[in-house]
Amino acid sequence: MNFEYFISKRFLKENKKKFSQAALRLSVLSIALGLATMILSISIVIGFQQSIRSKIAGFDGHIQVSKYDFNSSMELPPIMRDKGLELLVKDRDGIRSISPFAYKGGVIKSDEIIQGCVFKGVNKNYNWEAFEGWIQLGSVLNLNDSIKSNTVLISKEISNKLNLDIDSSFLMYFMQDPPRIRKFTVGGIYQSGFPDFDNRFVFGDLKHIQKLNQWNKNQIAGYEILLDDFDNMDSQTKWIYDEIDYNLKALNLNQRYPFIMDWLKLLDTNVYFILGLMIMISGIGMIATLLILILEKTKFIGSMKSMGASNASIRKIFIYHSIYLSFKGLLWGNIIGIGIAALQLYFKVIPLDANTYYMDAIPINLNFSYIIALNIGVLLIIALMMWWPSRIITRISPVKALRYE
Repeated sequence: MNFEYFISKRFLKENKKKFSQAALRLSVLSIALGLATMILSISIVIGFQQSIRSKIAGFDGHIQVSKYDFNSSMELPPIMRDKGLELLVKDRDGIRSISPFAYKGGVIKSDEIIQGCVFKGVNKNYNWEAFEGWIQLGSVLNLNDSIKSNTVLISKEISNKLNLDIDSSFLMYFMQDPPRIRKFTVGGIYQSGFPDFDNRFVFGDLKHIQKLNQWNKNQIAGYEILLDDFDNMDSQTKWIYDEIDYNLKALNLNQRYPFIMDWLKLLDTNVYFILGLMIMISGIGMIATLLILILEKTKFIGSMKSMGASNASIRKIFIYHSIYLSFKGLLWGNIIGIGIAALQLYFKVIPLDANTYYMDAIPINLNFSYIIALNIGVLLIIALMMWWPSRIITRISPVKALRYE
């Protein structure tokens, strides 16, 4: 066993003085609370970012491929389906799905209530993965290539405003020349918690838009592409852009929603500030504890020096003990932080106003790779912070230390 480690376990742990015991407990507590705060901060921010991104991607995809056009409306000019591109994208690593889509503005009329909306046409390839967790009543659409479906998926907000329920029928007016009317039946009601989308999107069969716009069955407004990893979005966008025709464009969430994405990135700054502050507080607490230990063990330091121990060896003894205390603090910090995060993740004990925060409860993402890296980083930083104040040991004279009371 390492000499310095052996001494740190045998002598420095046997501390009976009430003042130093209280200081040791406070230093362990400061590390525990600091780490718990850092774990919760990272889990909440990552959870919030992923929740917002997944909701936007659930409606619009991570990447959209459409025709170059200077029209700012949602109704995009048609492009021809490219089976070769679809197969190429499906086989690409990191891409979850590709599906055609089209938009068309309309007005829903139910009794005396009128609601403007956007009819989003999709086909059987549409990825409903995000909606499966948002469905309140009914189910997602079951579409096929042969029969046009009159069943639609509406939001809970639209359902409440127009007093619509499952199997309710309503008329939708499409603003074109001449105006067209279609009758739809509610097959499912969803609630994403994102009012900007919930208040306007109605999902239905793409074949309706193709017929209203007098397109053939191979004409669509574009493709929506979902990815496995948001962090690879820019590289995947570049790859797709290189594969599509010159008259098409590929835009990702960062390009289509720059204000929302920049806002989410700003949250990282808050996390870095909290991490730095908590590490600084924990480090200062450990420095104070180390100085108290050195003060109490002055005679011990003098004895070790008189027996030939070097300053470096004695400093290691105290640093080992500080690291031991840090381990205790990290252990309790993990228990507290992960425990509170898991409680919120599974039981949602702290609710939120969905109209303000776009979700009904504080989101949690327990990424254990981040937590492990956080533990290692905190321990290393505290160990480095201990090295400088331990230099005071070099200034202690063995003769004066042995006379110290």
